[in-house]
Amino acid sequence: MSTQGLGAAHRTKKWIVYLLFAVGVILVGGLIGSQVQPGEWYRSLEKPPFNPPDWVFGPVWTILYAMIGVAGARIFLVNPRSVPMAFWVAQMVLNWAWTPLWFGENLIWQAFAVVCLLLIAIVGFIFTAWRQDRIAAWLFVPYLCWVAFAATLNLSIGLLN
Repeated sequence: MSTQGLGAAHRTKKWIVYLLFAVGVILVGGLIGSQVQPGEWYRSLEKPPFNPPDWVFGPVWTILYAMIGVAGARIFLVNPRSVPMAFWVAQMVLNWAWTPLWFGENLIWQAFAVVCLLLIAIVGFIFTAWRQDRIAAWLFVPYLCWVAFAATLNLSIGLLN
């Protein structure tokens, strides 16, 4: 195979990894969200005035999940057994655990503990990814901001109820 053919094969492999990560994260997040949706319990909660309308969450999470997937793919392609990749996996597990705790089990304070651990994992990813791939680290900054907001919202709802 020519070097040109090897370059094309490598680019194709990279795009497949990007697609698997981005689409995989979106699909798993969407599947979890579709299984445990806000119900009567959530609607009955007292919420702070800064609580966004329900329709905001779907588009925001779809965009963030795509960015999370791309960041994960970038780190995976550099070194799949790296510290940033471990933080990436940890934050995904915590991210996906929050929704069933909150909406499925109605466990406000356990969900708050999970979102706090999620914030730590996100910060850990940003700091450790910075040395390997700054774009991957920057892709997590909007996610960090949104999860910090979500943690504030989670805490506020807990205190109000």
